Amino acid sequence: MTKNLTIINQFIDKSIGEWKSIRSTHTLAFQEFENTTSKIYIKHINKKNKKVVEIFKNYKLSLNLESIAISIKWQAISDWDDDMSKGDETIMIFLPNDENSGIVLRNKGYTESFISSSNYFVDEQNNLHIKTFYKSTVSEERISFLSTHIRSRFSTIRNLENNSIIQTSHTSEIRNLASLKD
Repeated sequence: MTKNLTIINQFIDKSIGEWKSIRSTHTLAFQEFENTTSKIYIKHINKKNKKVVEIFKNYKLSLNLESIAISIKWQAISDWDDDMSKGDETIMIFLPNDENSGIVLRNKGYTESFISSSNYFVDEQNNLHIKTFYKSTVSEERISFLSTHIRSRFSTIRNLENNSIIQTSHTSEIRNLASLKD
């Protein structure tokens, strides 16, 4: 293992804050694409928070104080929805196996909206990879810091039955520097 790998704590700490997101999603089966702009709020939450405790109960696990819990809230406007704003929140709990890999528990999935767990690892280039198996799909996501205040996310959703690619997306996220002053 290379000594200069970013551990998950450092990656998450770099991600805390308010971000403006611009995402392009390509649904290959229908040959369509959607553009979405969002405000994303990422913050640490206490491991004893009732939402975190509930997630551990749903997985039939005891509260793990070595875990890292974050809340990701967003407000999004899609070019498909005539300027209707949609928002939601996901709670993610990172359970490290070692310095660079582990499991993520969520209150709801990225692709299919029910509780889900994922595997994650941080590679030699300090990119975070998250892979989630759902009932009918698998999603793979790579999050990279291009600079201190710019992140890039690539995701792919595949059909589990035949491994075909259903959807791809690319997201650029720019930190709101004014939010750092609060």
